[in-house]
Amino acid sequence: MTHFEWEPPGPYRIVFSTRNGGVSEPPYATLNLGKKLGDDPDHVEENRRRLCEYAGADATRLAMNYQVHSSRVNRGRPGARGEAGDGLWTDEPGLPLLALAADCVPVALAREDGTPAVAVLHAGRIGLLGGIVAEGVRTLGDRVRAAIGPAAGPCCYEVGDEILHRYRDRFGPSVIRGRNLDLWRATELALREAGVSDIHRFDLCTVCNPELFFSYRRDGTPRGGQGVLALVA
Repeated sequence: MTHFEWEPPGPYRIVFSTRNGGVSEPPYATLNLGKKLGDDPDHVEENRRRLCEYAGADATRLAMNYQVHSSRVNRGRPGARGEAGDGLWTDEPGLPLLALAADCVPVALAREDGTPAVAVLHAGRIGLLGGIVAEGVRTLGDRVRAAIGPAAGPCCYEVGDEILHRYRDRFGPSVIRGRNLDLWRATELALREAGVSDIHRFDLCTVCNPELFFSYRRDGTPRGGQGVLALVA
């Protein structure tokens, strides 16, 4: 398995990548999409090119953020890299957007009505509390569909008391599983609070599936990262 696709109605291509199908060598094997942790930059560029090719996109136009666990959503610009933020959106046809993740939640949004538009979000435990999901939905408008991609599941995501208390206060007890945090459920609740009712959940744990995903929790560093790529086709 090299990719998982989400197909909302409309002219959209939305792909959640796995760790398979690229050229990187261990410990980044093989479809690593991130450069921060020491992989050969040429390998990463080839991996991104392959993901774009699979989605029918031009890799030279690929837009990415410099992710900082914020609630900032930037407008994607062709070929733009490195602006601080954790969300990207566009209504420009043929402009691919990529958000990276290892155990954090990759989220894709697609506008239901009006001019087609998409957004990709990197939603970690800090960003979820900070409002990245609400800001992404606000950027696209009221009628939005969403997909919650592979991330560390409630089976594996143990956190400290402070985080547990903050999440219980913010989202209620349904996001707590003993000492573990349910990021999938918290993301879903944040989406519903923002007015999104059509939500697809993959419910695939990055920690439990080493043959499919990179995981910081499981492997530490160095290791690679997967992501979500979206465009208006």
